[in-house]
Amino acid sequence: MSEFKHYTVMLNEAVDALECQDGKIYVDCTLGGGGHSELILKRISPNGRLIAFDIDNEAINHAQKRLEDYSNLTIVKSSYTNIREELKKLGIEKITGGVVIDLGASYHQLTKAERGFSFSKDAPLDMRFNMQADFSAYDVVNTYKEADLVRIFSEYGEERFSKRIAKKIIETRAKKKIQTTGELASLIISATPSIKSSIHPATRVFQAIRIEVNNELKNVNFVLHEILDLLDKGAIISVISFHSLEDRIVKQVLKFESQKCRCNEMICKCPPPKIELVNKKPIMASDEEIKENPPSRSAKLRVARCIF
Repeated sequence: MSEFKHYTVMLNEAVDALECQDGKIYVDCTLGGGGHSELILKRISPNGRLIAFDIDNEAINHAQKRLEDYSNLTIVKSSYTNIREELKKLGIEKITGGVVIDLGASYHQLTKAERGFSFSKDAPLDMRFNMQADFSAYDVVNTYKEADLVRIFSEYGEERFSKRIAKKIIETRAKKKIQTTGELASLIISATPSIKSSIHPATRVFQAIRIEVNNELKNVNFVLHEILDLLDKGAIISVISFHSLEDRIVKQVLKFESQKCRCNEMICKCPPPKIELVNKKPIMASDEEIKENPPSRSAKLRVARCIF
């Protein structure tokens, strides 16, 4: 097995927020390298139970080895979007302890060349979290209409040169299909003006394609509502997001579900709110962590507790 590199972002903050208790049921929606899971297991053993989800075989293989001493761990190879049906299969109706979700792609995924996430390493256009999925970055780049490319680059990447880049992609693939990350990155550079920036010109477009390939934003919105419905009274949800689009969804959902009135009618008929916000403003990574792992600077942690 190749070396699996992963840095667990906001490890203590995210798990501390769960207020782990022995004997309760917890869920790690994004197992990844197993960092959050391991700390949860240490705090809920011997009688607590952890269910961890992932769709990446490499992550699962690594975590199984890392966590092999814990008999109270169940790893489920499935998307966290299937949380309701997978928990039902395990005979679990309610999550009594809490849930942690780390929405970032793992370091291993982003840096392993053949996964095709990075523009700094030439590789086939891929970007799938689930390597068994049929749909990849190649399909987005080579089959989407120009208007659709503009839309995802604008919405998911907040790329101001979306039209130029989309037009260049259409022109290029009409002659020859775009096969690799290097080809796409070079195309983006040629389609955009030279501007002084610490961000590579391809960053936003690659982010947008990754989000589209893995249906990330729709999945986040869906699973948050699923989880809130599965939480038992007193259970906690701890969510780490890494870019403004994800964080906006998390913030909006948690804020809405914590409001006393959600109907805006003259006479409110809303049921009691499901949750209360533990932190109104997001918790950020410490300066020490950011020095050790610079990508942590964009991480935001939001926490809520089920009260109904």
